[in-house]
Amino acid sequence: MAAVRSIALLLSLLPMLISCGARPGAERPEPAPRSITGLTIELDADDPSKSEGVLADANGELRFSVGSGREGLACAGSWFQDGWTPLGRFRVNGILSDDRFEMDPDLIAASGRSEAELRSSLFRDMSSIDFKGDGRTAEYGIGYISLEPVPATPQPFSFNTYDGRFRWYSFAIHGTNDESRIGQPLTGGCINVERNTLEVLLDRAQLGDEILIQSDGPCED
Repeated sequence: MAAVRSIALLLSLLPMLISCGARPGAERPEPAPRSITGLTIELDADDPSKSEGVLADANGELRFSVGSGREGLACAGSWFQDGWTPLGRFRVNGILSDDRFEMDPDLIAASGRSEAELRSSLFRDMSSIDFKGDGRTAEYGIGYISLEPVPATPQPFSFNTYDGRFRWYSFAIHGTNDESRIGQPLTGGCINVERNTLEVLLDRAQLGDEILIQSDGPCED
């Protein structure tokens, strides 16, 4: 009988023990946001090697070197031109890599291709082009995060065929096949970053995220 009473007592206490472990009503920590909203690119016009990106969020602060346009900096709201990195606020409207494809629906419609076709081939085709003619491809590295200005200003978003391959032209943050270029003004206008940084940005980027690109140096209208 003593054994039976012990088992009965244990069963009566079991809900209390479970509730103590679960702590009903206690607030559970929210997962850290996975987003690049809060990313600022600080471009140093006088010493481009000091240009850097700063991503500050609940995950902590990440600082990283960036490369920029070979011609210089264009003021916010100005016309996009080859070789110039525009300043201002920008919104993510496309995320491309070998294992990720997200693009605003209006851009998909503008391409004249199906989403399935773009998903299967666009980034791969873009990465296979040797734009500089030096025999090296993968000039976007492992990924491409397209940016559109906020508010909208004229820019050369376009789909076209180059060297027999379908590609997309836009302003973006992307990688490189030559990391010695990072920290220098050598791009066609885009922001480039090293592989490890791009892996973080690709992991966190979401359509609609906003970033700020700014400088305390002069810019061209």
